[in-house]
Amino acid sequence: MTKRLHVVGKISRTWNNLATRCLWMGTSYVIITPYLNQHVPMSKAQLGKPAPAFNLPSTGEKSVRLSSLKGQNIVLYFYPRDATPGCTTESQDFRDAQAKFKRANTIILGISQDTIKSHEKFHARQSLNFDLLSDESGEVCTKYGVLKMKKMYGKEFQGIERSTFLIDSKGILKAEWRKVKVPGHVDEVLKESKLLNKA
Repeated sequence: MTKRLHVVGKISRTWNNLATRCLWMGTSYVIITPYLNQHVPMSKAQLGKPAPAFNLPSTGEKSVRLSSLKGQNIVLYFYPRDATPGCTTESQDFRDAQAKFKRANTIILGISQDTIKSHEKFHARQSLNFDLLSDESGEVCTKYGVLKMKKMYGKEFQGIERSTFLIDSKGILKAEWRKVKVPGHVDEVLKESKLLNKA
């Protein structure tokens, strides 16, 4: 009986041996082996270490590079999709607290795999006062380990697990929240942001 191990990332070739078969499936690889039955994240995000770099297209017809934001704390929140109920509420909560984050020397950035066109529409409709970044390829999502296998209507697909990361003014990852539940989340992130200024 074979068991699946999902690995996000590029593999240069396909190989076979007694233990492992590697199959190309869409934008990711699934390694099938009789010995393993777990998801292996390819996250490069580690607390206390420099946050994974990115340079992504953003709302406002610009690009945002992490290295250019040093001197400010950064809230980086990954969400599944524009205009869905949970993502809308979460974005509204960050919008309403933006002034408090600003006083804590913290900027807010939202990331999903939606297109910039979708982001611009969502940004305008919700009157968001921070930028949304587009990671259509999923490269940055992979670096932060937020792409997970999900199931809907009996079908499996890869999507973003709602997650938030707090990066300090020197570019160091200081806190992370995974499998985020929206109610009360922004207040918790704001509390941690304020603590960074006292460190």
